[in-house]
Amino acid sequence: MNINIRKGEKVDCVRMMELVRELALYEKAPNEVTVDLDHFIESGFGPNPVWWAYVAEITNEDNSKHIVGFALYYIRYSTWKGQRMYLEDIIVTESMRGNGIGKKLFDQLILVCKEQQFKGITWQVLEWNEPAINFYKKFDGVQFDGEWVNCSL
Repeated sequence: MNINIRKGEKVDCVRMMELVRELALYEKAPNEVTVDLDHFIESGFGPNPVWWAYVAEITNEDNSKHIVGFALYYIRYSTWKGQRMYLEDIIVTESMRGNGIGKKLFDQLILVCKEQQFKGITWQVLEWNEPAINFYKKFDGVQFDGEWVNCSL
């Protein structure tokens, strides 16, 4: 299987939103996805993008290409650390998990983080999502912080 990790493009947004909905189903929150496609596209590819992404694309036997995962991030600022990458989502379609695609995406983010001289990567993982927790534990230096409480308004 040929897996290519590349920068996300505007034309990828429809497939990316399909994967977002797949993740929401997995997390038992399908009604929580309220962003519409136009807003998603504008936020990533408009005049002032607020997110960036890398997609995992496979080439099928007939040479057609299909996106099977992506990692979407943005830049957050820490008054203690400086600019840090925030990984909003890393998603691999269920049928393709276990093929090293998530690792390839995460490795790409680590590379971008170093190239951009960010002061690290932060993200959240649901406490019940044992497969995701075990995935992140494989990376050197990953720390889990049980002290902070998530808040939203």
